[in-house]
Amino acid sequence: MADFDYRTIDDVIHSRVRLAIMSYLASARAAEFTELKKVLKVSDGNLSTHLKKLEDHGYVKTEKGFVGRKPQTMVEITEDGSKAFKTYVDGIAAMLGQTNN
Repeated sequence: MADFDYRTIDDVIHSRVRLAIMSYLASARAAEFTELKKVLKVSDGNLSTHLKKLEDHGYVKTEKGFVGRKPQTMVEITEDGSKAFKTYVDGIAAMLGQTNN
């Protein structure tokens, strides 16, 4: 624990909603916007704001398209996002004294 520096925790991921998004995508890999909105119980605007921040940091990518005539937005965790999330989780575990070294 002496080697742990709390300042290394990624503030981009550390927000409750962004942490929930990253946690969900870490296992699902990709999800439709409406699926995320339903699972996380957030508004369109709230989810959009958090996804934009994650996308600006390269942690997720969004792709807009259509299924038939219905618009669809897919959200996918990136390789950088997966690495950042693992680092975040490892940092929290270290802070709790639960390292797996």
